[in-house]
Amino acid sequence: MIVKDLPLWDRIQSYLGRNLFLIAGPCVMESYELMLEVGHFMRDICERLGVLYIFKSSYDKANRTSINSFRGPGLEKGLQWLSDLKKELGVPVLTDVHSTQEAEIAGEVCDVIQVPAFLCRQTDILIAAARTGRVVNIKKGQFMAPWDMDKVVEKVKVSGNDRVIITERGTVFGYNNLVVDMRAIAVMKNFGVPVVFDATHSVQQPGGLGICSGGDRRYAPVLARAAVAAGADGVFMEVHPAPEKALCDGPNSLRLEGVPRCLEELVAIFEVVKRMQYGHWET
Repeated sequence: MIVKDLPLWDRIQSYLGRNLFLIAGPCVMESYELMLEVGHFMRDICERLGVLYIFKSSYDKANRTSINSFRGPGLEKGLQWLSDLKKELGVPVLTDVHSTQEAEIAGEVCDVIQVPAFLCRQTDILIAAARTGRVVNIKKGQFMAPWDMDKVVEKVKVSGNDRVIITERGTVFGYNNLVVDMRAIAVMKNFGVPVVFDATHSVQQPGGLGICSGGDRRYAPVLARAAVAAGADGVFMEVHPAPEKALCDGPNSLRLEGVPRCLEELVAIFEVVKRMQYGHWET
């Protein structure tokens, strides 16, 4: 039975094997009004489909391709917006941090602290995230083998926090390109933590447009369907009402109006997987 007033980690645990949970929102906080529009839309869709929804957006995109690229409103204003949205919509919120100091401050507001892919091996940040007591979502680095993520998870757990999620977001394959090995989902589920698939960053083309990253959002739903079929517990996606106008990650962000059908398909696939109860093949 899924109980809405449980602490977030207990709610996530109650969803495992029963339905998906979703992490979604605009890549960067462009305005509070945009956050509210996206959060309201996503919350209502997820409630209709029985999906646990966690709102995501970044107050600072610290790894933009160009120094002239928009980074966000900054830590103070961004956390205030997240706090206001959390109260107004009644949804848990997630943001990514880039230093030990940010982790401590963000932990006062956010339900989930996210460690970015490029920082997933940084021990001090992982420990700081763990010490917030919040759920910690670790993005698997594009340079990491899935079986090496067990040591990353261990860093958080030995720091006193068992509330860990791993997110798969593709692996570097040549220049300006990522590929996804769906075996990674099965490998990382062996660590005993929920595994999420990042559908939109997996179709990103890092630095592909010269002054910023490119991407091809058409393939995000395709990969998301494959990941759910492979056993992903949750899905991560960046969404925007007008991706062509987004200030960050527009090419790989899903258009808001297309999300309902995508989620409906993912829930339907999840139901099939749940009935199949896949095991390991004998070799």
